[in-house]
Amino acid sequence: MLIHPTREKLQALKLTGMLKALDEQNGSPEMQALSFEERLGLLVDREIIERDNRRLKTRLRAARLRQTATLEDVDYRHPRGLDRGWLAELSTCRWVHEHLNILVCGPTGIGKTWLVCALAHQACREGYRTLYSRLPRLLQDLTLARADGRYGKLLRELAKTDVLVLDDWGLAKLTDEHRRDLLTSSSAIPPWPMPSSTASCTAPIAST
Repeated sequence: MLIHPTREKLQALKLTGMLKALDEQNGSPEMQALSFEERLGLLVDREIIERDNRRLKTRLRAARLRQTATLEDVDYRHPRGLDRGWLAELSTCRWVHEHLNILVCGPTGIGKTWLVCALAHQACREGYRTLYSRLPRLLQDLTLARADGRYGKLLRELAKTDVLVLDDWGLAKLTDEHRRDLLTSSSAIPPWPMPSSTASCTAPIAST
């Protein structure tokens, strides 16, 4: 059987995962002992993995996380009072599904931003659209958007977000305009206010 036409068709169909797996199978004598159904199953599994990886990469790029962090890399030896059971529960992302907020607070330098980026990374893994922003930057963007007519567009973009991470709460006193912006942007994310937040102090956030 000529393999080149099949490879070209897989390439044309953008089935790159199956194409890579096919090449690997053809170069592995052990694969010849498998049945057609078994080899086909391996090709399909590889394609699914490739597509999932591409989607994850896209979500992570859109999330613009400040730090590269994963829950698997959490160092429990550091005296931060982290609870393994609590983080294991958060890793399921049920809090996102149940429309709950998270507030991370503590002294400067303890790793709040890193931890919340790890939680956001996990949300991306689970298929949720995520966005990281420093609160001062978001408030600035909302102010500029109101001035140049992009306010509605920015709110629509926020409305597409499943997990919104807000870092650096409490660095400056919120003005009345800032409070209105936060209330408006929260209302733009149905059906719950800002799903996930991190803070650099003990400033509270709205909860459902």
